[in-house]
Amino acid sequence: MKQLEVQIMQQSYLLGCPEGREARLLEAVERVDTAMMRIRDAGKVRARERIAVLAALNLAFELADREVADLAAAAQPPAPRPAAEPGSAPASDDERLLALVHRLDEALDHDGRLI
Repeated sequence: MKQLEVQIMQQSYLLGCPEGREARLLEAVERVDTAMMRIRDAGKVRARERIAVLAALNLAFELADREVADLAAAAQPPAPRPAAEPGSAPASDDERLLALVHRLDEALDHDGRLI
């Protein structure tokens, strides 16, 4: 484990970091520092501990909002793709499946029975 010295609100911290994850840790430090500075600069809170708690709550709230948005997006059906033109080969398994379903729909449209 590697150790990195970082600055958050002009205070130094020595943090442990798994090898190869330094960039992600530095991004997280930047987010926390920015969130804390924004709260401090608003002028209503001065105590470092209170600023840290408020920043953590704000970041957790933003993360929860993103998770809800991601779940909502995943729950929505994908937009329908146009059917492949007759004689053209679909590029992916999804496109082949959609083309097959489209062909079955056309065949069933005539009399509603497969056989």
